Parts: sequence; C-alpha cells; structure tokens
Amino acid sequence: MQKEKYYISTAIAYTSSKPHIGNTYEIVLADAIARNKRLEGYDVYFQTGTDEHGEKIELKAKEKGINPQEYVDQLAGQIKDIWDLMNTTYDRFVRTTDKNHEKVVQNIFKKMYEQDDIYKGEYKGLYCTPCESFWTESQLVDGKCPDCGREVEEKKEEAYFFRLSKYQDKLVDYIESHPEFIQPESRKNEMMNNFIKPGLQDLCVSRTSFKWGIPVLFDDKHVVYVWLDALTNYITNIGYDVEASSEEFHKLWPADLHLIGKDIIRFHTIYWPCFLMSLNIQLPKQVFGHPWLLSGGDKMSKSKGNILYADDLVSKYGLDVIRYFVLHEIPFADDGVITEELIVERNNSDLANILGNLVNRTIAMTNKYFDGIVEKTGVIGDPDQSLIEKVEKLGVNVKEKMDHLKIADAIDEVFHCLRASNKYIDETMPWALAKEEASQDRLKQVLYNLTESIRICAVYLQPFLPDTAEKIFEYINTDKIQYETTKIFGQYASGTKVNESAILFKRIEL
Repeated sequence: MQKEKYYISTAIAYTSSKPHIGNTYEIVLADAIARNKRLEGYDVYFQTGTDEHGEKIELKAKEKGINPQEYVDQLAGQIKDIWDLMNTTYDRFVRTTDKNHEKVVQNIFKKMYEQDDIYKGEYKGLYCTPCESFWTESQLVDGKCPDCGREVEEKKEEAYFFRLSKYQDKLVDYIESHPEFIQPESRKNEMMNNFIKPGLQDLCVSRTSFKWGIPVLFDDKHVVYVWLDALTNYITNIGYDVEASSEEFHKLWPADLHLIGKDIIRFHTIYWPCFLMSLNIQLPKQVFGHPWLLSGGDKMSKSKGNILYADDLVSKYGLDVIRYFVLHEIPFADDGVITEELIVERNNSDLANILGNLVNRTIAMTNKYFDGIVEKTGVIGDPDQSLIEKVEKLGVNVKEKMDHLKIADAIDEVFHCLRASNKYIDETMPWALAKEEASQDRLKQVLYNLTESIRICAVYLQPFLPDTAEKIFEYINTDKIQYETTKIFGQYASGTKVNESAILFKRIEL
C-alpha cells in the first residue's frame, strides 16, 4: 500500500548573519512535526534552506572584501551546520543560488510577463535596505520602517511590477472558503483586515540599483526582486518548471504545511498565493505563522545585545535540553521567552526530576530486586488500572494536539503520563513489597507496569527528544518503538533483561 505524502517546509533562512536560537526554533519545530508524521506512517518530504540574493548581501560581501557568492557560501554552510547540530531530519537543503532554481525563476518571470501579469513601470517609495522592503508614508511607524524600526530612504528606479491587485477577489474567496489555510486564526484576521481588504497594491518584482540577484531573461539590467525569487523555492526544488514539471512535483505539490515566522506571514499568504494563481498551480494546504522566541522578553537583536545562539546553548546544556525548551516553552499562538535561568529550571523540574528520575529509579529497582529481568505476573493491585488507562490514551491525546500543531501541549500529554508513573511508584511502594516474600510477584508486575509505561512515553517522545528516546529504548532493551505498539498496554516482552542505565539529565546548579 502506498503511503500518503506529507510535504512540510520551513522558510528559507536569509544569509545575512548567523541564525540565533529564535531562527533555529523554526527548524526544530518543523523537525518535530516531520518526525511525528513519519511515525504516523506518512511518506514525509521536509525542505529547508537559504535565501541568498539581494542588496543587503551585496553590501555585506563588499564590507568583508569578498564576492557575494563566497559570502553566501560561508553563511549557508554555517546555517546548515546549525540545522544538523539540532538533529533535524530535513530531506533537502535548498539554496536560491542553485543554478536550476535560478533558471526556473527566470522562466516563471518570463511567463508572467508574457501573460501580462508583470509589466514595466517606475518605482518611487520609501525603502528599508535591511528588510529589503518598500513602504508608503502611512505604513511607517514614527517615520521609520514598521518591521525593524530603522531609517528608510526615498528611492526611485525603473522596475517591473506584478499585478497583485488583479488577484485580490480570487484571494479573498480562497481564504474565506478555506478556513484552515492561514493559522492561527488571529493571523488570518490580521491579513484580511489590515492588508487584503483595504486593497492590494501591485508589487515591485525587479530592481536595477544592485546586481546580486537573478537576471531577468529578456532585460538583463534588472534582477528579480526578493519575494518572487525566495518564495518560488517551494516549487523549483521539487521539479516545477513552466513547460514541463517533474514526477516529483506532481507527487509532492501542494505542500501540506509552510511553517514560517509570523513576521513573514504577509508574503506567504498574499504574494505567494497570487503568484501560484498566476501560474495556475494549486495553493498550499496550510501556512502556519509561528510566534517568536523572545530573549528575556525582547525581540533578539545585535543592537540590544540579547542574542542567544543554538550552538552555544547546546554545548552548555545538551541538545535535547534545548530541543525540549524551545518546543515546550512557545505556546501555539503567543510568543515564548528564553533565558538561561528558565532553561535550567526546565531541565531540573521536567527532564531531571520527572523523566530522568523515573527511568533511573525503575531500572535501578529492576536490577536490584530481579537481576534486571522484567516479568509480567498478572498480580494486579489498586492503582494499576488508573495508570494503564492514562497511558493507553496517550496516543489519541498526542495525535489530537499534533494535528492542530499544538506541539507544547502534545509534550505535556507525555509528561502527564510520566508524572502518573512517578505517582504510581509512591502508591505501590516497591521498596516495601521487596521486603515481603509473599509480595514478589506483585513487585514484578509493578516494575513491569512502570517499564511498559516508560516505553510508551518514550515512543511519543521520539519527535521531540530523539536522542533521549533512543537511550531509553536501549536501557529497557526494546525494539517496540512504533506508534502502533502503544495502543494496548502490555506489549513489552515479559522476561526481557534491562541494561544498566546512565543518568539521562543531570541537575544543573545555577
């Protein structure tokens, strides 16, 4: 039976500087969703990469005294290294300087021009170089760029424009008839009320004032401007071309989920759908604008000196501690806050106390009382049913949360079961049972129930804490790690000998 496909993408990271932990959150979030979908039995395609053209890159390369290609090669390498360090399982890392992408973008631009969706005009506007965005006077905040707060300058140049206004009604109809298209709901309302309904302005899609971009095929003094180049990566890299697209494109498109930061939702829910309508291609099924990770309550920026980098945090606290923190601490629609104090607190209270403690105590008792052999005896006691019911419902509860992209809530479901298992130890008091000859079979069943509970929780921890889940499977010596092995409690093989365990998470003193 052929597996159902699932195509997830992140935004492509801009190669202007090293990504901080806020940028890195997105790839970890996408990875958790992709791993979960694979465990659910989907044929997952997960794409990420880098956005490498533009005036800002040209200027940064000049400052460093190297050419733009050398500059983006260095940055793309650094970004890929961080994505790999975070143990993310993307299938393709794309770059907008790839020759095939450039060729297809040129063909797309030409096709849009030939069908009169692109026309030549003159651009006059207030321009922010760092954001590569033009603004009208009314959009400025205190006379400055509404996105980054920096100064804008007046610019005038010949440019090609995309007829965004032509697709306004079609876009409104689509969004209104596909309520799941823009998530969360608050972002959809913001796009409709603040940007689409007041009237879409035609969009500048070429520039002449810099050279670092994809040349327009029929007018080489122009280069293709940022969004028509960057957004099309989602189709150019799976084999789309205007004349004939590949089998892979027909299999994978439309994307099931574009996962992006809330600051670029406008481009993904207005420009991108209109480009696709112009090309007569289906729209992606969903765009999710995730919240930000704030450093001590503020947006991370070099000028504020509050940037935290993933590689520094991982070398200090460990990979799964950082994965757990960013996935657990950012709610579905609201910004999350990161500080080193909060990382330590989460490590100590959740990872060391609840998860690590449970695994170590259970394995230590099994080794101490029964030479590591875990046996099912069927001697059932009072609290067993309550624990078993909770653990058997875990799969359904996790699925419900993951289907709505409520990742932090899905992790909470696992931790409710881990807490229940710790409570079960207090209720059954294995150390007291160990003293009574007549209670040995009951003690064996208690340790079996704990081991099975740990196994099932570890199965559902795989998308979030992959290394930790793998260690747990090794400690309890099991290969039953698929979702379908969790529906009925008691799949762990009776008579299995557990291995010695190491401490999963050490407590950290601040």
